[in-house]
Order: sequence, then structure tokens, then C-alpha cells
Amino acid sequence: MNTTEVKVLPPRADVPREETWDIEALFATPEAWEAEAQLLPGAINALTEHAGRLGSSPEALLAYLVQADELDLRLSRFMSYASMNASVDGRDAVAAARRDRASGIMAQYGAASAFARPEILAIDEHKLRSWMQTPQFSDQRVRLERILRLKPHVRSAEVEELLGAVQAPFASERSIHPALANMDLRFGTAGGEAVTQGNVDRLTSHPDRQVRQEAWENYADAHLAVQHAQAAMYATNVRQSVFLARARHYPDVVTASLSPDNIPAAVVTTLLDTYRANTPIWHRYWRVRREWLGLPELREYDVKAALNPPRSVSYQQAVDWIAEGMAPLGEEYLRDMRHGLTEDRWVDYAENEGKRQGAYSNGGGRVKPYIFMTWNGTMNSYSTLAHEIGHSMHSLLSQREHPHSVPRYTLFHAEVASNFNQAMVRQYLLKQARERGDTDFEVAIIEEALSNFHRYFFIMPTLAAFELEAYRRVEAGQSLSAPDLIALTADLLAQGYGDGVTMDRQRSGILWAQFSTHLYANFYAYQYATGISAAHQLLEQFSVDPVMAQATYLRFLKSGGSQDPIDALREAGVDMLTPEPVQATFRTLEGYVARLEQILAARQS
Repeated sequence: MNTTEVKVLPPRADVPREETWDIEALFATPEAWEAEAQLLPGAINALTEHAGRLGSSPEALLAYLVQADELDLRLSRFMSYASMNASVDGRDAVAAARRDRASGIMAQYGAASAFARPEILAIDEHKLRSWMQTPQFSDQRVRLERILRLKPHVRSAEVEELLGAVQAPFASERSIHPALANMDLRFGTAGGEAVTQGNVDRLTSHPDRQVRQEAWENYADAHLAVQHAQAAMYATNVRQSVFLARARHYPDVVTASLSPDNIPAAVVTTLLDTYRANTPIWHRYWRVRREWLGLPELREYDVKAALNPPRSVSYQQAVDWIAEGMAPLGEEYLRDMRHGLTEDRWVDYAENEGKRQGAYSNGGGRVKPYIFMTWNGTMNSYSTLAHEIGHSMHSLLSQREHPHSVPRYTLFHAEVASNFNQAMVRQYLLKQARERGDTDFEVAIIEEALSNFHRYFFIMPTLAAFELEAYRRVEAGQSLSAPDLIALTADLLAQGYGDGVTMDRQRSGILWAQFSTHLYANFYAYQYATGISAAHQLLEQFSVDPVMAQATYLRFLKSGGSQDPIDALREAGVDMLTPEPVQATFRTLEGYVARLEQILAARQS
């Protein structure tokens, strides 16, 4: 059996500057950040001077909104600096303390500004709307419209005070779960290496099948060992959400969760119905994967195994691929993107000791749209960079178009932009590979695509269906036990696996406990599946009318959060209330599977 050599990483101070982000653009020095930390509490307290006056005149309301916007932007930069420093080196106690301090100041801001929404909603709606139509309120209109949307669900001042007071204790299980999963659980070893949250994905895609099996089973077994505690935490979260939805007069939790962004619940049910109708395409993929790997049966620890030897990719090569692939969006888009990726230091991609796992894009308080990731020289690194630069360009273009007072785009918007970049670059690379007759590269691209699809278009719809059923059971007065949740998850996974994967129902069924971030934020997971779906339907437009498609897509990016996501996508030619976006994505998936079948048949002949 192969063993994995543990890589020794450099300390943060020793990594090349060009591989780090330009965090000094936020605050030149820690001392500058500290100076802002001293000023912010006073600025937050000054905001409370507006309390009780917002409805007295349009000038009074506007003065508060402008001052709140300015403070919110300062806080965004302040918090970004603290959290970004903590991300790149989790062993830096000073950075951790700075992040905690920033979180405390943000909480102070939340408490100090809590008076605003009830006061705004107490203004006579006809009078408020007349104010909103004046030119001076043009930048505030979207925000005020969204506050008014909540009016039927805002209770009396006394009830609102109580509902506000329970938010902190109701969030307790959301902090307990990650503490359990990230600090207390031990996942055993695989191939002589300790399995951790940071390396489990690498180990479950290891070329040695025994290493994959050990990693997958030990990771699942650790969660199974505390299944009852995890079920109790999740059931508590569900019951609390049901209580809050009912307290605000929503018919159910899914409506309460989606209403703030004006997303109909039918978007979720349409997604899941269309997904279930197309699962035979996934079944077909599992069969070709088993045959390609030469296995008597495909187990769940085989779904990430490489079909071909891994391909090494440098950061600069990935930047070139992404720039070439995104060429249909025009010179201005490409110039801004390349500048950010290579010269303006948007990206922190260094691999260093203490750096946390994962990747994200941070809007950077309208300074720079920063990207956090770790470059490991694989196709997955290239894919992550393509995904995150989609978020960053979305931030850049929407921030140029709108002032800070216009709400930021939602997650529903965001996952369209990130997945679109991956899909467009992937399409370009596949075309290049086919023209050169380079089937190894073609398979590498398809593998990257299917890895992305597996997470966003297989796991996320499964979690969304799990969540919907869990809430339905509690809303009907039923309980949620660990065996119930395990059985539900296993049944849902079986729908997607069909006869293509041999399941271990207990270990498969504990999957729900491994996604605390997704399931403790109500109806969060489904948006990854809608994002990849909308992205692929948008990409199909480029094969029909590339000029029109370019203008349509850039308009969508620039709209940011100025439109509700369903409206913004409908204007771009994508109707998320229909099955078509999900079907478009299944067409792409089916094309990848068919191509694998062709290449495999050619190799076997």
C-alpha cells in the first residue's frame, strides 16, 4: 500500500509576496486598523442619535440612511481586513484576536441600528413611497422597497424586541456543531496519514483504493459515533426555525427563508422535480466510471478516483486558460480580470503553514474583490480560480454600476456568475483539446467538470431535498431522530446512484451531518444547484447569438443586487420557475458522459 508523504509548508512570513493578496489596500498597517477600531464605537453610537426621528421628515430619514451607508462601508473594510488576516494564518493569535474584536464591533453596530427597520415600517406607507419617488432617494429606493416587503411579517414592538433577544441563544447549536466537527472529532488514518477536515477530499480521491476506502469509512464513522448528538442539534435548529417562521406569520420555513429575496418556493420544488426526472443520466455516469476504473462494483469511495493520472497546472497557465476561455465577454472584462489575477494582487494563493482550507471571494469593501484559495497545482486549483474570479468580476462590475446603498447581490445571483465562468472556460478548453486530438487533456477537463457537477448538481440537490423533507416532518408535528435522518439521506442518495453505486447505507446516510454550514443556514444548499443550472442555460445563448448573449450576461453582472435574482435572470432569458435551466445542465452532463463512453470504447477496441 502506498503511503502519503506529509508536505512541510513554509510559515506565512516566508511565502512570495506575489502569491499573496494586497491586504494593505484596506489598511496600510495593523496600526491603521487599530486607529479605525478606536474610532468606530463612537461612530456607531452617533448613529443612535437618529432614533425616534426617522419618520419626522424625508430629510431626517435620508440623513440616517446616508450616515448608515458610510459607516457600513467602513465596517465592511474593517471586518474584511481582520477576517482575511485570520484566514491566511490560523496560528496567528494576534490575527484571531483582531477578528474576534471586529466581530464584537459588528455586533455593537447591529444592536445600535436595530431601531431603524421598525421605525421605517412605522412610517405611513403612502407617505414613505412619495418620499422614495423624489430624486434624492434614488440610491435608497431598492433598499426601502425590500424593507417594505417585510411589513406583513413584522410584529409589534414588544414582540420584535423578544424575537430579537432570542437570536443569540437560538444560534447556539450552529456554533456547537462546527466546534464538534472541526475540533473534537477524530477521523482515524488512511494510508498512514491522519484524516482531517483539510485533507479528506484529497484522501478520498487517492489513487490507492484502500486509502480511499479507509478515509471515507473513517470519516463517516467518526460522524456516526456522535450521530444522536448531531441529530439533536439539527432537530433543535429546525424547531427554532419553525417557531420563528410561525411567529412572523409565514406559512412554512421554506417561504420564510426565500421571501426576503422574493424567491417563490416553486423554484425549489421545480429544481428537485426536474433533478429526480433526470437521475438516469447520473446512473449512466456511475456505470461508465466503474467500467473505466475496471472495478467489479463502484463504491462511494470510488466516485472521486482519477480516471487518468493527475495533470499538473501552474497558476500562470490557469490564468491564461481562463482569459482565453472568457474572451467572448470582451476586452474590457478580460483586461480587468487579468489585471486582478496577475498585477493587482486580488488573489492569495500561497500554500503556507496555518492557512485554512477552502476558497472564497471577498468584496473587499469596494476596494478590491479579493480571492482566497490555496494553489496545489491541480485541475481542481484551476477550477477553483475560475469559479472565484467569476464572483470577483461580479463584485467589480456591480460595484462600478451602483453605490453602496444598493444591496449586494444574493447567493442566488452569485452562484450563477461563478459557475458561468467555469462552464465557459471548460467549453473553450474542450474545443481546444478536441481540435488537437488530445484525449488525455479532454478527459482531464471532463473530470474537473464532473467533480464540480458532483458537488453542485448531485450533493446539493440531495441536501435540498433532505432539508425540505426534514422541515415538512417537523411542521407536521413529527420528530427527527438520527436513524430517521440517516435513512432519509440514504434513500435520497439511492435515487441518484441507482444501480450504478453499491451503497453502505449507514455510512452514506450520515452525509447530512457533514454539512453544517449548508444545513444550519436554512435553504442554502439549493442555490448552488440553481446557480449551476442558470449558468449553463446562459452559456447556451452564446451558441445562438454571441453578441446578444454577451450584452445580456454583462447586464446581469452589472445589475448586482439592484433586482431580485429571479427577475434579473428572467431579464437575461433564464426562467428559474421552469424546468429548462436544470434540463440545460443535464444536457451538458449527458454530453460529458457520452464523450467518456466514446473515449472508453475507443481505448477498449
